[in-house]
Amino acid sequence: MQLDGVAARVGSMTILRDVNFGLEPGEAVGLFGANGAGKTTLLRVIATLMRPAAGTGTVLGVDITGPERSQVRPRVGLIGHTPGLYPELTLAENLQFAAQIAGHSDESAANALASVGLAGAGDRRVDACSHGMQRRAEFAREMMRAPTLLLLDEPHTALDPAAVELVGHLVERTIGSGGGVIVVSHDKERAAPLVQRTAELTDGSLQ
Repeated sequence: MQLDGVAARVGSMTILRDVNFGLEPGEAVGLFGANGAGKTTLLRVIATLMRPAAGTGTVLGVDITGPERSQVRPRVGLIGHTPGLYPELTLAENLQFAAQIAGHSDESAANALASVGLAGAGDRRVDACSHGMQRRAEFAREMMRAPTLLLLDEPHTALDPAAVELVGHLVERTIGSGGGVIVVSHDKERAAPLVQRTAELTDGSLQ
């Protein structure tokens, strides 16, 4: 993955300025910075959920400014601030839906839920689950999908102590298979041991 001179704007506000950033296969990078520095926006650009206002870049060999940019999304896993689950579905239904898209079986969805301690909660609707349970379900989804590029935005948020090790397990599994990981966090103490190198975003610029 490589970004060159990337800028991003929301309305008239510039969020990212001339960002140059690369990620090698098998590498995990920590991205730190204060609230409002542009960390989440950068992840959205990398995930092709937001088109850059300037600059160029490729993610998994795909031009993020071109017409084929959405083709990269099945190979990218994103766990963001807000759980990306369908609230009206059960945890099992959410995982089964993700499994179908990825070409996996319903059994793999059940196994993934069991691997994060949610074996007995599959029939619970997402909107009836705690934030911590929803976060566990998201980790189960990405363990099942095994994305080539994993983007984690404040991954330790709302995780109970017993679930914190899920973050490290998912990172290790991704880079161990030759994938790349970006961990966004304001908590350097927790995130730094997961990565090989770090970068700092300050007012939209990468240091």
